[in-house]
Amino acid sequence: MRGRDVLEVGCGAGQCARWLAGQGARVVGVDLSAHMLHQARRLARRPSAPRAALLQADARCLPFADDRFDLACSAYGAIPFVADPWRVMAEVARVLRPGGRWVFAVTHPIRWAFPDDPGDYGLTVTRPYFDRTPYVEEDAAGRATYAEHHRTLGDRVRDLVGAGFTLEDLVEPEWPDDLDRDWGGWSRMRGELIPGTAIFVCSLPSRR
Repeated sequence: MRGRDVLEVGCGAGQCARWLAGQGARVVGVDLSAHMLHQARRLARRPSAPRAALLQADARCLPFADDRFDLACSAYGAIPFVADPWRVMAEVARVLRPGGRWVFAVTHPIRWAFPDDPGDYGLTVTRPYFDRTPYVEEDAAGRATYAEHHRTLGDRVRDLVGAGFTLEDLVEPEWPDDLDRDWGGWSRMRGELIPGTAIFVCSLPSRR
C-alpha cells in the first residue's frame, strides 16, 4: 500500500482509512454523514493514530478529478444505502486510474431472504430473494432510523460491468472456526449455513 493513492467510500468513523494510512497509503475518506466524520476526526486526534484526509461527499458525485486514485475500497459503506448504486460504480470508475482496483463489501444478498435472528427462525426463508424492497427499521413514531437497499448478486455484477469494471473475484467469507460469539442476528449455527458478507474484487482495464 505504501505510496498509493487510496479512496475509501463511505468511511464512517475512519477505521479502515486509518488502517490504510498506517500501511503507508495516501488516503482520502469520504462519507455523507457529518456525524460519522466528526467521530472519525475525534478518533484521529489520538497521538498514535495514522492520518487520513476526510471529506463530506455524496458517493454518487465524488469531488475529485478523473484518474485520481490507484485503489478504492468500501467496507459496508455507501453502496447498500443508495437506491441507484450504479452511480457510485460509475463515479468510482471515473476517479480511478487505468488498471485501478475497486474492492467493496456489502451484506450478502441471500441474507435478506431470512429474518435477522440468530436462532432457528433465522434459517426460515420469509421473503423472496428477488424482492428489492428496502429493509427499513423505524422508531416508535414511524420514522425510518435505518434503511438498506437489497440487490441480487446479478444486480451488483451488472452495475460493475456497466461501469467498465472486470470482476476478478467474489469472496463469501465462511464463519471463522474460532468465533463462538453471536453478533446481532448472526450466530455460528446460522453463519455456518448461509454467508453474511459478499466482497467484490474488481479492476479497470489498463487502457480506457
